[in-house]
Amino acid sequence: MGVRIRQAAERDRERVVRLLDEAFLHDPVSSWVFPEEAHRRRVHGVFLGVFLDTVLAEGRVDMIEDGTAAALWLPVPAAAPEEEDDIPARMREIADPDNERAELIGRLTGAVHPQGRAHEYLLLIGVSPDRQGEGLGTALLGPALERCDREGLPAYLEASSARSCHLYRRMGFAFTDSAIRLPDGPQMWPMWREPGARGSGAVEHTRHQPAGSAASKPGGGGVGRPPAP
Repeated sequence: MGVRIRQAAERDRERVVRLLDEAFLHDPVSSWVFPEEAHRRRVHGVFLGVFLDTVLAEGRVDMIEDGTAAALWLPVPAAAPEEEDDIPARMREIADPDNERAELIGRLTGAVHPQGRAHEYLLLIGVSPDRQGEGLGTALLGPALERCDREGLPAYLEASSARSCHLYRRMGFAFTDSAIRLPDGPQMWPMWREPGARGSGAVEHTRHQPAGSAASKPGGGGVGRPPAP
């Protein structure tokens, strides 16, 4: 699919925030973090803006030129920095101070995030609702994964729906040995891609060891496979 992709800059911030807000407003995880829709509409963009600001400062935002899709990539070093910015707490403080889930989502995803090997973290990829299903996400991810292959870097993400799981599997990602179970909410599926990996129709599990077993973390629980699409 022929699309023009460029790297977003600070001047694109509001445009990308609007895109992500629209793309994830009814996502299962966003709906869990902000159960009341009217409240979600008020604070959701602010919440995602914290993600975006972090990536604009420390990572890379790829976007389709017309603003219909964007992907947020964050480089993760093999060794954690001695002093880490407490992003989950900052997200809650800025977006929704009285909402424990605004911080908990970051704690739960961080608990199973792989450590010990440098990789690229696909924090978010959003497509405008009126353009979903047209292959824009695949077109946007392709060059980024080719870049990972050239640099010999694995890639990691958390899928939040069965549909996205199957898309990522086609692009070479495989399920890790941990699942993220949100309390009284949906499940998320961490996925890992070795450089050069090709898609497979079969479910595979990586042998890369995450930071800790999900079974020993709040909200965790063993291997979780998504439902059929």
